[in-house]
Amino acid sequence: MMPKKDGFELANDIRAINKKIPIIFLTAKTLKEDVLKGFKIGADDYITKPFNMEELIFRIEAVLRRISGGGTQEVDIFKLGKFTFDSNKQTLYDDDNVKKLTTKEAELLKLLCENKNDILERNFALKAIWKDDNYFNARSMDVYITKLRKHLKPETSLEIMNIHGKGYKLIITE
Repeated sequence: MMPKKDGFELANDIRAINKKIPIIFLTAKTLKEDVLKGFKIGADDYITKPFNMEELIFRIEAVLRRISGGGTQEVDIFKLGKFTFDSNKQTLYDDDNVKKLTTKEAELLKLLCENKNDILERNFALKAIWKDDNYFNARSMDVYITKLRKHLKPETSLEIMNIHGKGYKLIITE
């Protein structure tokens, strides 16, 4: 139901080029024949509308785990200029001192680190950390961004930048 070609044709084209690219159909086509056709073409999953966003995220993660050959190796320690951030211990430290971060600060800094020099979408961060992107949680996140900026201020090669209408970007100049 896409313009020019449908999802089945597109999936066939993708499979002809690269058989390893994961394909998840997200479609309004709910007939058994359509579902079977999608899987015969080589879909890794088939989700019909309406769908739950949280379920979609879990299905995407499951497909990515499957194609990567197991669980993804999660990074827990990040080097941020002169700082080292340990997300498990919720600490930010340099040679001189250790700062204990709150859980929300640590979760937010970890998301920023995982997306360093790239945009961390505001709504994604809100849903990942606060489970809801309402106005009050958004204001709370702004406060935590301000706190993180204060913690990171001594390191001049770091900056948490606002990206208007999108989110934040942790800029690390090396």
